[in-house]
Order: sequence, then C-alpha cells, then structure tokens
Amino acid sequence: MGALNASVRVPTAGGSGQWLRRFLAFLGPGYMVSVGYMDPGNWATDLAGGSQFGYTLLSVILLSNVMAIVLQALAARLGIATGRDLAQACRDHYPKPVAFALWLVCEIAIIACDLAEVIGTAIALNLLFGIPLVMGAIITAVDVFLVLYLMRHGFRALEAFIIAMLMVIFACFGIQIALAAPPVAEVLGGFIPRVEVVTNPAALYIAIGIIGATVMPHNLYLHSSIVQTRDYPRDDAGKRMAIRWAVTDSTIALMLALFINAAILIMAATVFHKAGHTDVQEIEQAYALLSPMLGVGIASTLFAIALLASGLNSTVTATLAGQIVMEGFLQLRLPTWARRLVTRGIAIVPVVVITALYGSEGAAKLLVFSQVLLSMQLPFAVIPLVRFVTDREKMGRFVIAPWLASLAWAIAAIIVVLNMKLLFDTFVG
Repeated sequence: MGALNASVRVPTAGGSGQWLRRFLAFLGPGYMVSVGYMDPGNWATDLAGGSQFGYTLLSVILLSNVMAIVLQALAARLGIATGRDLAQACRDHYPKPVAFALWLVCEIAIIACDLAEVIGTAIALNLLFGIPLVMGAIITAVDVFLVLYLMRHGFRALEAFIIAMLMVIFACFGIQIALAAPPVAEVLGGFIPRVEVVTNPAALYIAIGIIGATVMPHNLYLHSSIVQTRDYPRDDAGKRMAIRWAVTDSTIALMLALFINAAILIMAATVFHKAGHTDVQEIEQAYALLSPMLGVGIASTLFAIALLASGLNSTVTATLAGQIVMEGFLQLRLPTWARRLVTRGIAIVPVVVITALYGSEGAAKLLVFSQVLLSMQLPFAVIPLVRFVTDREKMGRFVIAPWLASLAWAIAAIIVVLNMKLLFDTFVG
C-alpha cells in the first residue's frame, strides 16, 4: 500500500467551486469502508430482525450506524494525523508478542469476513444461475483476477468499481422498497428506541447480532490506511483539511449503508412480518418468498443481484485490508494474488465441506458463525484505535476532544459488552 500513498491528486489552490473539486478528490475511501457494513453477513441479521419484530429493530440499525460513523472518523483521523495506519501504530506501540497476537486475531477476522463473502456470493450464483453451492464457492476463488485487474489501473479504478456496485445495490433495494410500499409512519416509528428491544430476550439477541455484524474490525485498519492515498499537504493545515473531507466522505457513505441495512429490514417487516412469516432468517427463504408475496416477478431477481454485487464488493475491500494488515504488523509484503489465494482458500474449504455435508442449511449456520467469529475480534481493533486517538503524544494537536474521547470509550465499552453477551449466549446460552 505504501506505493499508493499520495497517489490521488487533491486541488490546493483557492477559487470558486474549489470545495466541490476537493470533495470529489476525497470521495472514495468512505465508500470502500462502507462495503463492510452491508456485506452478506449483515443480511441474515436484518432479515431475521424484520421478519420477527417488524420495524422495532430499526432503532438498533441506527445506533450501530452512529457507532460506525464515530469509529471510522477516528480511524481516518489517526491515519491522516500520524501518517501511520492502525496496524503500523500497533506495531510501533506494543511489544512484538502483543503485536503478533493482534495481527493473528485480525487475520482470523479477515478470514471470517471472507467466509461470509464466499457463502453470500455462492448463494447469489445459485439463485441467479442455478450453480450448485459447492461449485459457486469454488468459483469465488477466481475473484483474485478481478482485484489484480483493478489494482493495475490505479486506486481510483478500485474506488470506481466499489461505488458502481454500491449504486447497483442501492437501486435494487430502492425498487424493492417502492414495490413493498411500507407505511411511512410505522417505519419512522421504528427508529425510536423501544424498551422491548432490551426486555425481550429474542429481540435483544438479534439486536446484539446486528451491532456485532455491523462494525467490522478490518475496516478500521483499512480506513486508516487508504485515507493516506490522497496527495494533501503533510503540514497541520493540510492534515486538518484532509481530516474534514475524509470524515465527510465516510459519513455520507455510511448513511448509504444505513439506507441499505434499513431497507433489508423494512422489506422483511413489510413483506414477511405483516403476512405472518416471522421465521424468515435465511437468504434463500427471502428470495423464494419475495416475488410471490409482492406479486412482481423481478423482486427476487433484484434481491439476488444485490447480493452478488455485495459479495463482489466485499472481495475487493477484504483483499486490500489483508494487504494493509500484513504489511503494517509484520512489514511483510506478499504478491496480491498469493495473499488473496491463501485467505480465500482458507475460507473456501469449510464452505465446501459444510455445504457438501449439510446443504444450504449448513451454509446459513456457517454464515451466522462467521459473524460471531468477527464479534470476537472486534475489541482487539476498537480498543487500540481509541487508545491511540486519545494519546496527545501520538496525535499532537489532532488529539480528540475530551467529550469525543468519552463518547469513543463509551462506544468501545458498549461493543465489547454486547459482543461478550452474544458470545456467551451463542456458546453457553
């Protein structure tokens, strides 16, 4: 990634309309990060939440999105202020054994994320083209060539591909929401927090799952690195300007992620919950029911197209994150194709084995397990991030304000407690 630093030109001279040109120059990293907030792993929790509890859990999606906006803003600030990404900052700060352990858990998180992408893409290929799940999982190995092709054309090509796929997902769900025509008053009411989210154990379990599946640990490493691809002046004024535009970019992109996650839940609530189908938790179930219940043949196809676009998008960002983490922690650079084949190969094996033995039901359970595995890694990324951005020695004049530090530690505590509860319920409860 070092070669890509300062590779995207940013206009610095004044003049009318210059703010728009600067905004467009910084447009991209936020959208690459937002991919992790709407990957196939999120779909299962959103579908389950909507079908079981109607619009009630929209407030949880909103809360998790606010947390994501704050944490990604902090990751961007760390990268721009220090010139180090989160992996490099961990390597500099912690003893070698601790840094190695952090790298290891981050690699597990990336493989878990890859697991969700393999399953999601395989399911999409099965739904659209009838390709068996096992074959679909194997086909996902060739995505390495897509990543290599895009990287050969520069960082802007990667960003353009990501944004194009996001627009496909956005359009698919926009059409589905228009077809479903949910009651606006009930939808807006769902964004107001309800006591039953906490008092109802089943609702609380899905709520924790939504938060656990939303904030992705590797996204924090990714964002802190790719914001440095912009060629802003590396002085205080340039860094301040870069932080402002990078945070604007990621906030707008994560609002798009909020729309897509909310759209999945709203669609499940309007189409399934209202009709009494409160047990829809698997992607294949949703696909099979959508067209018959909406009375529009294209509804299920749009759902599968969005799923395929989501899987392809996640592939690109997971590849980049893996490269950043390995270089940052170990100062080790593997060729992109080798790095990609190793992580994707590790992810494909369990998918192929479980799917061959237990079919699509086994794949669905593996998808949920991948989210639990991701939840286990989250504290190991969030806590170092908040620790660094509250350290005046590291951040200098860009250290975060006391009120923001309190908010960041509160978010870290909420995520850790909820994830611990999710793990306890999964393995003990």
